[in-house]
Amino acid sequence: MLKLGVLGVGDLTEKMVRGLYRHGSELHVLLSPRNHERGGMLSRDLACVMMETNQAVADEADVIIIGVRPTHLLDLAQEVKLRPDQPLISVVMGVSLAELQKLFGTRDCCRAMLSAASEINHSTVVFFPAESIAAQLLAPLGNVIPLVTEREFELATVAACMNGWFYFLADELQQWFVQQGLSAQRAKDLTLSSVEDCVAYSRYKMSATPRQIGESIAIPGTFTAEGLEVLHRLGANVAWRAASDHVFRLLMSKQG
Repeated sequence: MLKLGVLGVGDLTEKMVRGLYRHGSELHVLLSPRNHERGGMLSRDLACVMMETNQAVADEADVIIIGVRPTHLLDLAQEVKLRPDQPLISVVMGVSLAELQKLFGTRDCCRAMLSAASEINHSTVVFFPAESIAAQLLAPLGNVIPLVTEREFELATVAACMNGWFYFLADELQQWFVQQGLSAQRAKDLTLSSVEDCVAYSRYKMSATPRQIGESIAIPGTFTAEGLEVLHRLGANVAWRAASDHVFRLLMSKQG
């Protein structure tokens, strides 16, 4: 049975562990002791073990997942010593493969990015390099997308940020329905079902771009086209592109 060590038991790594157990993966999970509340909850809910120290996690684990915040990474690297051949998977945003290898001294490093949907095995699962232990270990958590360059990985990190933004967009639309008199539950059902419709039909029509599908619906003279004109006039799409550009510039600046 593979021993998986988790250094940094945060929101994302908790959801990853829950998703792995939900899938029935044959793992023995060893948890960092720092977040007692979250780690204790995982230990009670699942067959996880909270270790006494971070080094104890590293000593016992076959594979390490690091999920601390970027500002805490140097402290962690100074605290633990990994084996030179010990596989390391990082879900820390904005920290390059070269920097990880320099900090932790292990040759077998890879980066992965997932979403909260890891908990229900429905996350986008991106990783770099394309050939890494993450491919096999994290595949049960959702839709696997291997990447061949680090620049592609940073672009995928922007997609992970978009994933978070989508929740705010969905909430904005949902609240509009509530303001117009729908119950909160009806508003949520209607909004999420509409999003699901778009995703499902876009996957069905793989030969068409989302714009082409949209243009087939927003025919001039329709109410859809009328609303789309307002969105264009107010620069809704421009704002999304600007946010994406901003995050990508921040990520790439850390690589320099």
